[in-house]
Amino acid sequence: MTALQSSIDAVRIAAAAADRMKGTDIVAFDVTGPIAITDVMMIVTASNERQVLAVAEEIEKDLYTKGGHLQPRSREGLQEGRWVLLDFGDFVIHVMHEEERRFYRLESLWKDCPAIDLQLPGAPEGVGTDAAAAAADEQ
Repeated sequence: MTALQSSIDAVRIAAAAADRMKGTDIVAFDVTGPIAITDVMMIVTASNERQVLAVAEEIEKDLYTKGGHLQPRSREGLQEGRWVLLDFGDFVIHVMHEEERRFYRLESLWKDCPAIDLQLPGAPEGVGTDAAAAAADEQ
């Protein structure tokens, strides 16, 4: 089984919002194989707490306005601003401070899952593809 196209489309909207807010290292994985309760996990890095919150807010805004009024079922980490988790049910978005991203290395959990091409404008070749997943795994 593979991720629903609606989940992939929504994550692409979220990735574009994160990119616009200067989020970095944006990756997404089709996790339908190992995880039965969601389709996609997306991870984005922000350099400080204020940026973590700004990226998360922009993602929510765009998914509501451009994604058919999508709203998260739950949000975690808004008070600390170090790791914001936005659970939309069919997909989950992690906006992480760079220190948390390095420490927890979530990519290693999904290293065997297919990466999703996020189709970000101006992204280097391989970003959001299997090449990006391989590069993330090596870190």
